Amino acid sequence: MELGKGQKIPLNENFLTIKFQRPDSALEIDTAAFLTDERGKVAGDEDFVFYGNARHNSGAVTHNDDDSIDIDLSRIPRHVEKISLTATIYEADKRRQNFSMIKGAVLKIFGTRGEIATFPLENFSVETAIVLGEVYRYKGAWKFNAKGAGFSGGLAALCNDFGIEVKDVQPQPPPEPPKPKINTSRERSTKSREKIKIPPPPQAREEPPQPKKVELRKGQKVSLVKKGNTLGEIVINLNWSQPPKKSGFFSRFTSQGIDLDLACLFELKDGNIGAIQALGNHFGELNYPPYIALDGDDRTGAVAAGETIRVNGKYADKIRRILIYTFIYEGAANWEEAKGVVTVNCPGSPELIVRMDEYGSRKHTCAIALLENVGGTFSVEKVVEFFDDSEQMDRAFDWGLRWTVGRKD
Repeated sequence: MELGKGQKIPLNENFLTIKFQRPDSALEIDTAAFLTDERGKVAGDEDFVFYGNARHNSGAVTHNDDDSIDIDLSRIPRHVEKISLTATIYEADKRRQNFSMIKGAVLKIFGTRGEIATFPLENFSVETAIVLGEVYRYKGAWKFNAKGAGFSGGLAALCNDFGIEVKDVQPQPPPEPPKPKINTSRERSTKSREKIKIPPPPQAREEPPQPKKVELRKGQKVSLVKKGNTLGEIVINLNWSQPPKKSGFFSRFTSQGIDLDLACLFELKDGNIGAIQALGNHFGELNYPPYIALDGDDRTGAVAAGETIRVNGKYADKIRRILIYTFIYEGAANWEEAKGVVTVNCPGSPELIVRMDEYGSRKHTCAIALLENVGGTFSVEKVVEFFDDSEQMDRAFDWGLRWTVGRKD
């Protein structure tokens, strides 16, 4: 069975071998498995299985020398709800490498009776880490999700996303036997265990060239580049087109314009939640909580600058997540005619482009992109999912706001 991105299949065997295969060998690829709870976080370093910690203490997951991963579903600990299988490029930044350089890669799933499924992995750009797939519990049974979601930032960003703190330290000979830590040396040894070693900080090495623009695919994540201790101002812009004007007698009875409103939900690390939108005059504050502001309201789509939300990057460490969305305040729900495009700009990062290109929906609200705090910067993920209204979208992303009907002034 060949799987498409996002496709889910049941797993009817307890013992699996999952292998990342590619036709070329120019890049050094490391695979790993993160055993996570219902929040998507590991309970501790021991739930990160890779070449430096090759076997989980339960015996349920084993990393092999050929970078394949064995999983015994009958031995998965109770606290584990999901096993995320990943691939990273060794020293990707230093070597100026990313997954766009790999063609024809596939993920293969084997059971005791042979091959179960394959998942082609393609169309990557600046990513240096990929969540290949997920083995997860569903109503007491196990299933596989063909994920194929990419990250920039390599192993460090990946570990932070799953709840493992990564520190930039050089291993030193310990004066006494140290407490066991993860060993990331290239030798396949389990005797020497150290903290994770990541590439030197940006000021200590030459930065690889960044593409000027990256158009995100659905589910793809790209991290914004952090310069020094803070991010620059993040500018999120929405532009759309108006349908061609109709003529004739009946045109006076039909709506000819589309009014899209750019908006966002925010969650701060102190637990504060809310919405930034023109409806209700909630325009936010840039230098005070929530450190997010909406510039204005373009009701016509004719303003060249469109609508813009700004995020104060100096306070990124105070923001947990931001969901960028839009809703149709006036006009028919014709997303194909609107041709909405959101761009995300941050100094030092490529311009990220998110096209609202899943046409056909007649729903009035679209969740466009999700920004999540990862190590003091933001990963940006293309969502593009449609909902009847903002309240339905809120429930889907587990935000927890109370919604009432409102109007513009």
